[in-house]
Amino acid sequence: MDSIIVRGGRPLSGQIPIAGAKNACLTLMPATLLSEEPLTLTNAPRLSDIKTMTLLLQSLGAEVSSMQGGKVLALSSHGLNGARADYDIVRKMRASNLVLGPLLARLGEAVVSLPGGCAIGARPMDIHIDALTALGAEIELRDGYLHAKAPGGLKGALVPLRFASVGATENVLMAATLAKGTTVIENAAREPEIVDLADCLRRMGAQIEGDGTSRIEVQGVDRLGGATHRVVTDRIELGTYMLAPVIAGGEVECLGGRIALVEAFVAKLRLTGVEVTETATGLTVRRSGELTRAVDVVTEPFPGFPTDLQAQMMAMLCTAEGTSLLEERIFENRFMHAPELMRMGAEIEVHGGQARVTGVPRLKGAPVMATDLRASVSLILAGLAAEGQTQVNRVYHLDRGYEHVEDKLRAVGADIERVPGS
Repeated sequence: MDSIIVRGGRPLSGQIPIAGAKNACLTLMPATLLSEEPLTLTNAPRLSDIKTMTLLLQSLGAEVSSMQGGKVLALSSHGLNGARADYDIVRKMRASNLVLGPLLARLGEAVVSLPGGCAIGARPMDIHIDALTALGAEIELRDGYLHAKAPGGLKGALVPLRFASVGATENVLMAATLAKGTTVIENAAREPEIVDLADCLRRMGAQIEGDGTSRIEVQGVDRLGGATHRVVTDRIELGTYMLAPVIAGGEVECLGGRIALVEAFVAKLRLTGVEVTETATGLTVRRSGELTRAVDVVTEPFPGFPTDLQAQMMAMLCTAEGTSLLEERIFENRFMHAPELMRMGAEIEVHGGQARVTGVPRLKGAPVMATDLRASVSLILAGLAAEGQTQVNRVYHLDRGYEHVEDKLRAVGADIERVPGS
């Protein structure tokens, strides 16, 4: 397996282009299953998860091809030949469950394996099942597969989500576009990726109102057409690279960034003494003093502080002045990066869903192991601030969510390289 080597102590300067959002693209790709006409996605990220979703859609009979080095995806589902999403593909990625709603809406049936992905706690499918059942689907779990059918077609209904689940909101939103009548999703997720999906579906002919709020209304239509849609900027990659000059020192402009995508995150950064300025082309970030200040962080659904930036924020707070308290309210088991940061000299105490971080003057390079996607990049960020060499092992997680991370950081002055595994 590949490793990433980071030699810390070099301030950063320059521009980092931010890719299209992984989580948005993985939702937009299954939207092709709703129509016989072509869907073209531009600004697509070049990631292993995108390849996995491509394989899944192709296994269902969809056509998927990439252009411009993978930044443009051309999709067509005019010739679907099945409704079964097999375990061998689905197990690799949580987002694979997003074919369930579109297949039910288009074909009236679906057989989808329970999904896999990063080991950051249980993320059950029951909210998805309850939501689709409200639309008239009949769903049964057998042998690790969800067997779903809607013999009379899906019908619009009131769908109250007991938790503002992003995935469940996306699944029922796609399904509702072809359901008969009106669907109202209450306690819907409000993430920018939801708005991006709704924008794409409207381009395909869907009738959707209220996306970006907790109440989304969908008027079902008989059919959807084709469209061309630009994938929204990846707010998690944006936040990650915003932290790089904060940790290493220097000043970096994140191209394509907007404060509206990461307002809660920016608010916390500013409390630590970080300057964030919106420019015509992105966001410029620098820390105002020698040290950042401690700050408490609680992860929450959007528009709160993103759980997907918690590990990276912890890496930054390891050298902040004072003691910070991080509380994880979205996923359990999401402090697995803490022991690895402690190998680098960080002072961290974890108690259940809370982590207490006391800043130290300097981290020290060490061999560490990536446990999940966001933990991987948090260790790379820590390496930027560390004295000596940090070797991050098992970085296959990294390639699921960050394209060419070593190239982007090297371009702004980081001493970083990828070492191929044996």
